[in-house]
Amino acid sequence: MKREKINSNRMNRVDEQVKKEISNIINNDIKNQNITGLISVTKVKVTPDLKMARVYISIFNSKSIKNTMEGLKNASGYIRTELAKRINLRYTPEIIFEIDDSISYGDKIDKILKDIMK
Repeated sequence: MKREKINSNRMNRVDEQVKKEISNIINNDIKNQNITGLISVTKVKVTPDLKMARVYISIFNSKSIKNTMEGLKNASGYIRTELAKRINLRYTPEIIFEIDDSISYGDKIDKILKDIMK
């Protein structure tokens, strides 16, 4: 039990560090005209063997969410290389981007609640 708790705390720290660094790389280092809008990294889940990382992102004010996702997918090799330079891990995880629509879902619920209150 105690060992699992220690491992889970370590994985949470790894997730948060990877999230912070990927967010910095996307917002400051990537120069790709296909990646448009405000991109926010909402959550990162790294597998316990550090081989893969699912990166959940929210995209606002993008010309094309599809093109932005394609641009991020194409830049994942560069992002992984930069991540390896910034974080000292045994393995640098392969990055898989996924849309996190929980924020837009929350906005939709807010709008519905406001409409009900009127």
